Amino acid sequence: MKKDIVIPVVKDVHLAVVKEWNADFSSHDWIIYLINDMKEPMESVMIMSRGKHRDGRKTSTFRHAFKVVPAKSFIKVELIMENVFPFLNEFVLTYFKGTTLYDKTFMAAPHTIKESNLGDLPVMEVPGILLD
Repeated sequence: MKKDIVIPVVKDVHLAVVKEWNADFSSHDWIIYLINDMKEPMESVMIMSRGKHRDGRKTSTFRHAFKVVPAKSFIKVELIMENVFPFLNEFVLTYFKGTTLYDKTFMAAPHTIKESNLGDLPVMEVPGILLD
């Protein structure tokens, strides 16, 4: 029965966009990070990302896997190019905590990734944008 299905709630796990200096290319790049602010590690982590524009254009779909993300830590996921900021960017996160499977979809609405939206991030000591 549907009423018997328990869907676990994702807490203290975030995806964030951080602007950082890339010394190899002498440029500032926007990077997506996964932040684990829990007291337990995340295991068998998978992240799928894609973008959709209102005119029908789509980005490539990327998939990333991480065996373990330790408690109170963060990990670099991918570079996000400024030319996809007008797109609705979607990140689907799936992971295990113990034997329970969790999943959550994070979104970056069009034109929300910009320096004026930078704020404090949990665990990381740099400014960034938390995705919803």
